[in-house]
Amino acid sequence: MNEPAASTPPGVARAQPLMSIGEVLGQLRVEFPDVTISKLRFLEAEGLVEPQRTAAGYRKYSWDDVARLRFVLTAQRDQYLPLRVIREQLAQWDGSADGPVPSRPTLVAVGPGGEVPGRSAAAEPPVDSAQVRLGRADLVARSGIDESTLGELERLGVLVSDPPGWYDGDALIIARAVAGLAAYGLEPRHLRGYRTAADREVGLFAQLVAPLVRQSDPAARARAAETARELVALSQQLHAALVRVGLRSTLGR
Repeated sequence: MNEPAASTPPGVARAQPLMSIGEVLGQLRVEFPDVTISKLRFLEAEGLVEPQRTAAGYRKYSWDDVARLRFVLTAQRDQYLPLRVIREQLAQWDGSADGPVPSRPTLVAVGPGGEVPGRSAAAEPPVDSAQVRLGRADLVARSGIDESTLGELERLGVLVSDPPGWYDGDALIIARAVAGLAAYGLEPRHLRGYRTAADREVGLFAQLVAPLVRQSDPAARARAAETARELVALSQQLHAALVRVGLRSTLGR
């Protein structure tokens, strides 16, 4: 039996059935397989969700809380939004009637490679890319590049297999991007600069998250993962803006 809630936010009716953090994790993992309890605690610490607490201090979530968490996780996965932006959006919606619509979860069929039927093939895999395992032939077939191009990408260090002979979800994203650029005449040798620039960013960002990773506190490690995610999203925005600015003179704008 659930313990009575110790507190309820002023002016908010809490007539919905409540769930434990483990039950919420089970609901969310249908769509977000890599979500963890540490992640849910981190989002609470960041003020993105405020579950009720029992007299004994246990977290209790409503379906509204689950819908809110689903919105946050979707915004991170599909739009690469940093928590600061997501928090601002939630704050705006909290004062209006247009916030995330509370709803029961919808079961989603997931293919053997982690893909969701109906979702664009060019989209980022819905599971943790490091958990995806593709063989060489499968990577070639699903990306649109040929064997010689794959070999050249590996020789240049643009794409690597890890462990040897197997490729993760990010390798598939890279290969598909290369195939798209090749349609405009760009060859693998033109892409070496991308690898060099990425390595420089990795070195810079690693210095920022390393102090958190070295801590044994799970919350600190979760914060490190979120920090890395936000740094990547900001880097993508900066890169795109710099390229747009650089092309303006060519485009006559």
